[in-house]
Amino acid sequence: MSHIDIPETMTGVVLTGHGGLDKLEFRKNLNVPKAGAGEVLIKVGASAINNTDINTRTGWYSKGVTTGTDQGAAGGFETANEEDGTWSGKPLSFPRIQGADVCGTIIAVGEGVDRGRIGERVLVRPMQQAPDNPSSYNLITFGSECNGGYAEYAVARSSEVFAVNSTLSDAELASFPCAYSTAEGMLDRAGLESGERIVITGASGGVGSAAIQLAKRRGAEVIAICGESKFDEVRELGADQVIARGQPLLDVLEKDSVHVVADLVAGPQWPELLDVLTRGGRYVASGAIAGPMVELDVRTLYLKDLTLLGSTWQPKQVFENLIGYIELDEIRPVVAKTYALHDVLQAQKDFMAKRYAGKLVIQVSAQG
Repeated sequence: MSHIDIPETMTGVVLTGHGGLDKLEFRKNLNVPKAGAGEVLIKVGASAINNTDINTRTGWYSKGVTTGTDQGAAGGFETANEEDGTWSGKPLSFPRIQGADVCGTIIAVGEGVDRGRIGERVLVRPMQQAPDNPSSYNLITFGSECNGGYAEYAVARSSEVFAVNSTLSDAELASFPCAYSTAEGMLDRAGLESGERIVITGASGGVGSAAIQLAKRRGAEVIAICGESKFDEVRELGADQVIARGQPLLDVLEKDSVHVVADLVAGPQWPELLDVLTRGGRYVASGAIAGPMVELDVRTLYLKDLTLLGSTWQPKQVFENLIGYIELDEIRPVVAKTYALHDVLQAQKDFMAKRYAGKLVIQVSAQG
């Protein structure tokens, strides 16, 4: 790549505190970050909207919040506490540039990084190993504990930035990192195998639609739960059976008939998910958009020998495998709509309204 002039300032969207949409501000005079030792500077092509963006902005992760995400998604939660309003339970420093997803091009490198990386088209791993405490379950989220992709330029550790060889557009590639790595991490944690039956809740969203494709890639039979208006899109992704959100599961599924449940919803219907699990079945969660507080009959847990799994941390191989699936065209992007960087607020509004199946992507700069 020829020499690139790096400007001093850039445009971006910053989060100024926990709360409503008014906490997001579009600015034209942000300082362009510089790549430190072991880091790379990325010219961002595209980013995307994820549940974690909404949850972090509103402080939904706080233990003071006990309702679903939609009840405070626009205005925030009065019961959220600043001290534990992030997924990590640690206070967030503001202002913060959100955006867990980044597809872009490396344009500069810091000390200790091979200059040959300049010019690489890359994806950034969203769930990263914590730099100061690198035991397996210590991690940070791109766009939460460090600045992310809602800006023209972003810095990331070279070890967490992966070259990708694909003909897909930046917007299409930006739809993969957070949603697909979350979904693949869930299936990896649950050990989903070929021939098994899996129920996926929230199946029309970014993670849910990713989980459908990734489960089918593993040879599983997929039962998807989503709103009726999204049935056609979900079937097109490969779901073998589709169930309307809110329909009693035992009206359409036999008890003890499913090997794995991948849950992104939780909420009041949660006990039904354990009812349809077979003896020795596995339940894995990576979200609770319908509400984090559920009722568990412990007898169901132990009498059926169930395994309940949480899934946030991901081994690095999950993202490495995801890059491989992309390059082999084994999975495809599901981009519902793209927005300009200054339209992040509208993108979040559309995301919260669940108007679309698939990913809402922020086109940060023109590809090329």
